[in-house]
Amino acid sequence: MSGILDDFKDAFSKRNNGLIQLIWLNVAVYVVMLLVLISLTIFFKKAELFDNALSYLSLTPSLGIFMYRPWTILTYSFFHSVNPIAHLLPNMLMLYWFGAIIQEFLGSRRLINLYILGAIFGGVFALLTFNFIPYYQTGINTTIIGASGSVMAIMFAAATLAPDYTFFLFLIGPVRIKYIAFFFFLISLAGAIGVNAGGGIVHLGGALLGYLYVKQLQAGNDWGTPIDVTVDFFKRIINRTEKPKIKVAYRQKETSYNSTSVGVGVGYPDEDEVDAILDKISRSGYESLTKEEKQKLFKASQK
Repeated sequence: MSGILDDFKDAFSKRNNGLIQLIWLNVAVYVVMLLVLISLTIFFKKAELFDNALSYLSLTPSLGIFMYRPWTILTYSFFHSVNPIAHLLPNMLMLYWFGAIIQEFLGSRRLINLYILGAIFGGVFALLTFNFIPYYQTGINTTIIGASGSVMAIMFAAATLAPDYTFFLFLIGPVRIKYIAFFFFLISLAGAIGVNAGGGIVHLGGALLGYLYVKQLQAGNDWGTPIDVTVDFFKRIINRTEKPKIKVAYRQKETSYNSTSVGVGVGYPDEDEVDAILDKISRSGYESLTKEEKQKLFKASQK
């Protein structure tokens, strides 16, 4: 068990590891939910308390309920049905496969931004649909949970960014991801009038967000900027509350390089420079670095 906890801590201690962090977070929330439900059921015979608590973290389209639980526009995307586990597993597999493409092309921070925006946009889409389309108003008090909206946003962002990227599917062979995305769009469209209409609508909202996010990014507009600004704001607050670190100054022995050495003319970067370079990789990928930044990163790795 301690090994699993170590892996969990390690996942969150690494930079540019947003994909694994999102998966670990969803799995950790599921495990906690499972343990709480089992404890309440077996030892206290109060399983209804679990459903009660979950209702404060699930999205309910009724505006009368939502206005008192605005945080649910995001929290619902980290919770899944405990039984069956089949609710969690497909979402995490899709997140892993398509999230890897987004992280490779756009970086870790944009992957996390897409997850958050997909959840919010999918939730807003459900709120509008259930409150303004008469067909859905009979189910306005339904509850919605799951990462499907966020996963659909990531899937459609990947399909918009690299439509001909190919997956090799078992018993089928190579399939371009634009066709996989279209297949899931049809499933969500059909589900929008089924028993899980809320889930289907959230999927459609997430898919639309993923498509628009990439199109806007290609036009030079990053919809994830407000999230980056918010995260940086809280980071600054946390850093101010931390005790200042004691820095030890020392004189480094000068080393001469010949003309064939890597990074000639580029000094060893300090910690702030390395952090800035790593943040740039997180936002825009390694290929966005200049030659000098790549050399500095290489030299930092040699220290």
